[in-house]
Amino acid sequence: MKYFWQKEKLTARCFAGSLLLTLTIAAPQVLAQDAAAQRIRQLENKLQEIQNELIRMKTESAQTTRKVDQIQETSTQTTRKVEQIQETAQQQKAMKSDDVVSDVIEKRTMLFFRGGFARSDEHRNGATLESRVVPLGAQEQADRNAWYVGAGFDFQLTRDTWGLLPKTEVDAELMFEYKQFGHGVHGNALANEPSILAGAPLNPRGVTVNQFTLTAAPKIKFLHFGRFRPWIIPGGLAIHVISPPSESVTYLMPGVMFAGGAEYRIWKDFFIGADARYQLTAGSLDGSKFGGLTVGGYLGIGF
Repeated sequence: MKYFWQKEKLTARCFAGSLLLTLTIAAPQVLAQDAAAQRIRQLENKLQEIQNELIRMKTESAQTTRKVDQIQETSTQTTRKVEQIQETAQQQKAMKSDDVVSDVIEKRTMLFFRGGFARSDEHRNGATLESRVVPLGAQEQADRNAWYVGAGFDFQLTRDTWGLLPKTEVDAELMFEYKQFGHGVHGNALANEPSILAGAPLNPRGVTVNQFTLTAAPKIKFLHFGRFRPWIIPGGLAIHVISPPSESVTYLMPGVMFAGGAEYRIWKDFFIGADARYQLTAGSLDGSKFGGLTVGGYLGIGF
């Protein structure tokens, strides 16, 4: 019995020692596994942080790209606006160049002085010239050619024909001219000193043959903003005053005037120009016609 008890006691001690040995060997492995798991968890956390950082950087990069695109679009729009402004400025500058009368745009009136050559359609007769009633005396006729001087005003009505035709100006012209066809022309019996009708010998006096014309007409000027401006008068009223008067002592006759010409701005508001005008009279005045042509030049001043 005693032997059996000692044997069991020895077996228990062997079992306890084996268990202790097993625990001693297994404990480091368990600890190592826990450390590895903790290390893996740390690595996973680091990877997650890196992934989050990459996502954040990617988001910021996309936002930055959008901002850059917006800036580029804004820059493109700004460039277009600058180009448009430059183009507009160049156009305005071109309009104010040498071919543009920028300093006379607001000048609505022009005074002009004319002079040149005139020719009447027919020879003149009259009370003291060639007489068809009393064919006595020297009975000379004045020449059909003449010289003339005159002046007038252009009053601007519209720059663009009331919006119908751009750069086409319409003016109201008021003009007068003096024509002289002859001086010292020997006349008929009434221009004799004393009169041949009183039985006196031939002693003719000199007669000055002239004509005064007053006209009012619309004048259409083309290329209003240009330095060179052609123009026409499609028709205007003319009143002619003749001297000496007709044999019926009539000295007034109405008519129609047609004209065309061109002018050129030489400096500031000073212009030179040339024109041709034709005076048309219906019928005759006591057997005489007073229509004719004038050709000449003029000097204009805008104000």
